[in-house]
Amino acid sequence: MTERSYYAPTGGHPGQHELLTGRAVFTEAYAVIPRGTMRDIVTSFLPGWQDTRLWVLARPLSGFAETFSQYIMEVRPGGGSDAPETDPQAEGVLFVVEGALHLTIGGVAHDLAPGGYAYVPPGSDWTLHNTGGAVARFHWIRKAYEPAPGLTAPDPLVLNEADITPTPMAGTEGRWATTRFVDPEDLRHDMHVTIVTFEPGAVIPFAETHVMEHGLYVLEGKAVYRLNADWVEVEAGDFMWLRAFCPQACYAGGPRRFRYLLYKDVNRHMRLHPPR
Repeated sequence: MTERSYYAPTGGHPGQHELLTGRAVFTEAYAVIPRGTMRDIVTSFLPGWQDTRLWVLARPLSGFAETFSQYIMEVRPGGGSDAPETDPQAEGVLFVVEGALHLTIGGVAHDLAPGGYAYVPPGSDWTLHNTGGAVARFHWIRKAYEPAPGLTAPDPLVLNEADITPTPMAGTEGRWATTRFVDPEDLRHDMHVTIVTFEPGAVIPFAETHVMEHGLYVLEGKAVYRLNADWVEVEAGDFMWLRAFCPQACYAGGPRRFRYLLYKDVNRHMRLHPPR
């Protein structure tokens, strides 16, 4: 089995001798937040969380992400929260990239290691703590759940990437594949968080242009990504936000696999009125 790696930021600051030049880009169609911008000075803290800081990668904002927020959480040993979520309408996905965490959802306990995935339904009673001896880091993706007639909210789900066989894209001989944590035909879910893998040299051979908004965090490797009309180099630790209908494609640059954690909104009518 191919070994997996998950890049996680550690903070710190660049030295005074380093050049200011960086790769950060913010446009009307996309944004690139390189790993080098995730320094101590841009961390935040949350009420109700102990010994924890976070980097905010995306938030609902006019001209930026509209459907989701995404954090990289850093929890020191003994830290965590007995009341992580303050919004009863928010659903969440947790994805662990470093360390070990103890999660309870509805009184059921789970231990999460790197590659661990958890779906937390809206209104859930849950807790999360670092009971290990090292810092733990994980992604927390949040979205306001959109109910649909005849459908109940999804059940909690706790999995690990290592236990899931990726689904290859047709005609690619497995060079382009997606690890799916949720059945795509389960219409209770209004967002999907997956892992997309490209072997060295693999490509998206056309400019995808679609209604889904994307958040992409590069877990491993490097690539040249087409964002709107630009080709942008990205590497492990970089985050990309893509507005709905932003054209996108990529070449995996090698020498190792290129993998990213992908968010997209799915399975709902297009909203025609402001939310009440």
